Amino acid sequence: MTTLASVRDGLVAWVARRSATRWVLGKIGSRAFSLLPDRALVPLKRDGVVPVPELERMRESGAVHRIPVPFGLRVWLVTGQDEAKNVLSDTGAFSNDYARLGAAVGRLEQSPGGLGFADPPDHTRLRKLLTPEFTMRRLSRLVPRIDAIVTERLDAMEAADGPVDLVQEFALPIPSLTICELLGVPYEDRDRFQELAAARFDLFGGAGQALGAISESLSYMEEIVRRERRSPGDGLIGSIIRQHGDDVSDVELAGLADGVLTGGFDTTASMLALGAIVLLRDDAARAAMRDDDAAAAPLVEELLRHLSVVQVAFPRFARHALRVGDQQIEEGDVVVVSLSAANREDASEFDAGRSSSSHLAFGYGAHRCVGAELARLELRAAYPALLRRFPNLRLADERPAFRAASIVHGVESLLVHTR
Repeated sequence: MTTLASVRDGLVAWVARRSATRWVLGKIGSRAFSLLPDRALVPLKRDGVVPVPELERMRESGAVHRIPVPFGLRVWLVTGQDEAKNVLSDTGAFSNDYARLGAAVGRLEQSPGGLGFADPPDHTRLRKLLTPEFTMRRLSRLVPRIDAIVTERLDAMEAADGPVDLVQEFALPIPSLTICELLGVPYEDRDRFQELAAARFDLFGGAGQALGAISESLSYMEEIVRRERRSPGDGLIGSIIRQHGDDVSDVELAGLADGVLTGGFDTTASMLALGAIVLLRDDAARAAMRDDDAAAAPLVEELLRHLSVVQVAFPRFARHALRVGDQQIEEGDVVVVSLSAANREDASEFDAGRSSSSHLAFGYGAHRCVGAELARLELRAAYPALLRRFPNLRLADERPAFRAASIVHGVESLLVHTR
């Protein structure tokens, strides 16, 4: 049974993952999360891989809903697709700057920073540093390494006896090692890097452990940046240093690198694990992914839409009074977009033959995930390779341990038989 305490701990750990916990816990206190009513948790819950029925009923009853929360905030949940796109793309009407939350409750003073919590012109300047590194032309250099990482993980799975944990042996290492390659993390540091990446996303270690991992990760990233200043390498960090020099500070660059880890590790790992569950339960999709090279890309898009592992977008704060859907939003109100609800407006069920290129799994507008193409490369490489290597792959447990309530939905372990 899901307890309020377990949900609270999951929420605290998520906020820690998004680099905001030091700010929130220091000003509000961790007990505040226990005050969240059940209705506020509906967008964060799942029934297996799909949202709980309550979220579907909310979407069907209206595009925008008032969510009762403590702290003196007015919070709205957007479930309609058109309304979601409008909110996510309108930086003139909505702010991502968490300093506005401080103004709303009168207690919070410092923003956690990062692209997800920044407005133009800071957001524009920082994003321009990253965007050239995430074009398909630049990312194409990673394809051979991604393929090699996938093969290494499949070899390890094949050598194991008995059921294999697909999360630990496949889903987690692939994005971790890929991000190492992207950032230019020295090979001898990769074990440490993976440990830091896993610890900051550990729901069961509690917020304290996640906070410690974030602090250590940022310190480590700053150490890497200092090394790259002395001798810039071929990775993302070295490339930005060569192009922009002292125009970007060590702290800013370490924060951007840490943001790449935050945005690209847990999300892709969750997609790999949850996507495997969907494919193993759908014979037609499984066969197409395994046997038809042309089917991989559209199947990945449908999995992204259907699973929507990032369940809600970063909160927005209304800059002025306006209407969203049929609801009046006041200046300072918090607006949260349910990506999983909006992605189900056209279709609730998974359909291997569907074309789903317009989904919101990566967000929308100025804050759309900068690493979307990297995630696609990893997923398109990993799924077919997994199913081809293990044609008899099957779930060892039809009821894996899904996360109870989280911004990024996932599964803590996933035992599979490979033979």
